[in-house]
Amino acid sequence: MPDAPARPSPPASPWYDAVRVPRQLGLAALDILGARVGAVVEDPQKQVVYFFIPAGAAATWTERTTVPLSDSMGVPIPPARVTGGPGPHWRTCPGDTDWATTPGALRAALADALARREAAA
Repeated sequence: MPDAPARPSPPASPWYDAVRVPRQLGLAALDILGARVGAVVEDPQKQVVYFFIPAGAAATWTERTTVPLSDSMGVPIPPARVTGGPGPHWRTCPGDTDWATTPGALRAALADALARREAAA
Protein backbone atom coordinates (compact mmCIF):
# COMPACT_ATOMS: atom_id res chain seq x y z
CA MET A 1 0.00 0.00 0.00
CA PRO A 2 1.54 3.38 -0.97
CA ASP A 3 2.14 6.00 1.67
CA ALA A 4 -0.43 8.76 1.99
CA PRO A 5 0.78 12.14 0.71
CA ALA A 6 2.40 14.24 3.40
CA ARG A 7 0.63 17.32 4.65
CA PRO A 8 2.73 20.39 3.85
CA SER A 9 3.50 22.83 6.58
CA PRO A 10 4.05 26.53 6.13
CA PRO A 11 7.75 27.35 6.37
CA ALA A 12 8.78 27.55 10.02
CA SER A 13 9.42 31.26 9.84
CA PRO A 14 7.42 33.31 9.20
CA TRP A 15 4.03 31.78 9.88
CA TYR A 16 1.03 33.13 8.03
CA ASP A 17 -2.41 34.49 8.74
CA ALA A 18 -5.29 33.55 6.48
CA VAL A 19 -8.47 35.07 5.11
CA ARG A 20 -11.61 32.94 4.73
CA VAL A 21 -13.71 34.02 1.76
CA PRO A 22 -17.05 32.70 0.46
CA ARG A 23 -16.28 30.25 -2.35
CA GLN A 24 -17.69 32.10 -5.38
CA LEU A 25 -16.17 35.42 -4.33
CA GLY A 26 -12.84 33.74 -3.54
CA LEU A 27 -12.69 31.96 -6.89
CA ALA A 28 -13.44 35.21 -8.70
CA ALA A 29 -10.66 36.96 -6.73
CA LEU A 30 -8.31 34.07 -7.51
CA ASP A 31 -8.96 34.57 -11.25
CA ILE A 32 -8.33 38.31 -10.91
CA LEU A 33 -5.09 37.79 -8.98
CA GLY A 34 -3.62 35.39 -11.53
CA ALA A 35 0.11 34.91 -10.95
CA ARG A 36 0.08 37.28 -7.95
CA VAL A 37 -1.66 34.72 -5.73
CA GLY A 38 0.05 32.63 -3.07
CA ALA A 39 -1.18 29.29 -1.76
CA VAL A 40 -4.98 28.88 -1.72
CA VAL A 41 -7.07 26.14 -0.08
CA GLU A 42 -10.64 25.42 -1.16
CA ASP A 43 -13.04 23.65 1.19
CA PRO A 44 -16.05 22.72 -0.97
CA GLN A 45 -17.97 21.27 1.97
CA LYS A 46 -17.90 24.61 3.79
CA GLN A 47 -18.15 26.58 0.53
CA VAL A 48 -15.09 28.70 1.37
CA VAL A 49 -11.64 29.50 0.04
CA TYR A 50 -8.65 30.37 2.24
CA PHE A 51 -5.93 32.81 1.14
CA PHE A 52 -2.70 33.03 3.14
CA ILE A 53 -1.42 36.52 3.97
CA PRO A 54 1.70 37.64 5.89
CA ALA A 55 1.70 37.13 9.66
CA GLY A 56 0.09 40.06 11.48
CA ALA A 57 -1.96 41.22 8.49
CA ALA A 58 -5.17 39.69 9.91
CA ALA A 59 -5.07 42.19 12.78
CA THR A 60 -6.00 45.04 10.43
CA TRP A 61 -8.11 43.08 7.95
CA THR A 62 -11.60 44.60 7.62
CA GLU A 63 -12.81 43.55 4.17
CA ARG A 64 -16.52 42.78 4.08
CA THR A 65 -17.74 39.22 3.48
CA THR A 66 -14.38 37.82 4.64
CA VAL A 67 -13.05 36.50 7.97
CA PRO A 68 -9.42 37.08 9.00
CA LEU A 69 -7.77 34.17 10.80
CA SER A 70 -4.61 34.95 12.72
CA ASP A 71 -1.86 32.31 12.68
CA SER A 72 -3.84 30.45 9.99
CA MET A 73 -5.96 28.94 12.77
CA GLY A 74 -8.87 26.93 11.47
CA VAL A 75 -7.46 26.43 7.98
CA PRO A 76 -7.56 22.82 6.78
CA ILE A 77 -4.18 21.96 5.27
CA PRO A 78 -4.62 19.30 2.56
CA PRO A 79 -1.93 16.74 1.76
CA ALA A 80 0.74 17.89 -0.66
CA ARG A 81 -0.42 18.35 -4.25
CA VAL A 82 -4.04 17.30 -3.58
CA THR A 83 -5.86 19.52 -6.06
CA GLY A 84 -9.35 18.01 -6.08
CA GLY A 85 -12.14 17.24 -3.63
CA PRO A 86 -14.43 16.15 -2.28
CA GLY A 87 -12.68 17.56 0.81
CA PRO A 88 -10.29 20.47 1.29
CA HIS A 89 -7.76 20.76 -1.52
CA TRP A 90 -5.28 23.17 -3.02
CA ARG A 91 -6.57 25.59 -5.65
CA THR A 92 -3.00 26.91 -5.78
CA CYS A 93 -0.32 24.67 -4.31
CA PRO A 94 2.13 26.27 -1.89
CA GLY A 95 5.62 27.14 -2.99
CA ASP A 96 8.74 26.16 -1.10
CA THR A 97 9.31 29.50 0.61
CA ASP A 98 6.31 31.84 0.37
CA TRP A 99 2.66 30.99 0.78
CA ALA A 100 1.40 34.56 1.08
CA THR A 101 -0.68 36.73 -1.20
CA THR A 102 0.06 40.44 -0.77
CA PRO A 103 -2.77 41.92 1.34
CA GLY A 104 -3.16 44.95 -0.96
CA ALA A 105 -3.48 42.75 -4.04
CA LEU A 106 -6.01 40.50 -2.28
CA ARG A 107 -8.06 43.52 -1.12
CA ALA A 108 -8.12 44.94 -4.64
CA ALA A 109 -9.09 41.59 -6.19
CA LEU A 110 -11.88 41.08 -3.63
CA ALA A 111 -13.20 44.62 -4.21
CA ASP A 112 -13.16 44.05 -7.96
CA ALA A 113 -14.90 40.67 -7.60
CA LEU A 114 -17.57 42.20 -5.30
CA ALA A 115 -18.16 45.08 -7.71
CA ARG A 116 -18.58 42.67 -10.62
CA ARG A 117 -20.99 40.50 -8.62
CA GLU A 118 -23.07 43.50 -7.54
CA ALA A 119 -23.15 44.87 -11.11
CA ALA A 120 -24.42 41.51 -12.37
CA ALA A 121 -27.19 41.34 -9.74
